[in-house]
Amino acid sequence: MTVLPAVDLMEGRVVRLVRGEFSRATEYAADPGAVARRWRSQGAEWVHVVDLDGAREGSPRHLHAVREVKAAGLRVQYGGGLRDEKAVQRALDAGADRVVVGTRALLDPGWLQALCARWGDRVVVAVDVRAGVARVRGWTEPSGLTAEVAARQALACGAQRLLVTDVDADGALAGPNLALYRGLAALGARVLASGGVRDVADVRALASLRLEGVVVGRALYEGRLPLPEALRAAREGA
Repeated sequence: MTVLPAVDLMEGRVVRLVRGEFSRATEYAADPGAVARRWRSQGAEWVHVVDLDGAREGSPRHLHAVREVKAAGLRVQYGGGLRDEKAVQRALDAGADRVVVGTRALLDPGWLQALCARWGDRVVVAVDVRAGVARVRGWTEPSGLTAEVAARQALACGAQRLLVTDVDADGALAGPNLALYRGLAALGARVLASGGVRDVADVRALASLRLEGVVVGRALYEGRLPLPEALRAAREGA
């Protein structure tokens, strides 16, 4: 299982939100490049870059950060505001190895199908879940689809990889929603789990589900979960 440190960007700063609430942002660093170098020095191979401004506004705002992170020698999974093919192409041109699409991917299956046909497994579909329902537009609105229906729809459109976030756990150090991830992985998707990871025991629990990866944010930034320990637990549980 791969561990992807989260690099969430708002107004150029590295922050973490609590349960997706923009009013509850904690700043951890002013330099995304320095953060990337830190994670690389501790053994990370991937980072998950989230353009929070892009997610809220509907178009990417932090593509420059992709270049900074790539310069640190990391592979980049980038999401936030990628709602047309031009934006996706810009992210890939900036150096993103994978792109995360959510809002339009769930609301416009035909668009997602075209995206997957063009870029294959470089496309990751975000299934952001609150109370069993997939959320869109920066987690601010319900999509009308349950998590399972959203996942099945994405897979039917050709998606291979899902980034599944438990919104109520994200940034809250509440523990991961193992039942959610187990259920969606059973559909045959490569699942990247996000939300609630507190410690190395949580990483081991997720690794036992044979997930493809886990995104970790606040626990890393606050020193509750040393990255080398997380990487070791992920390898041993794989």
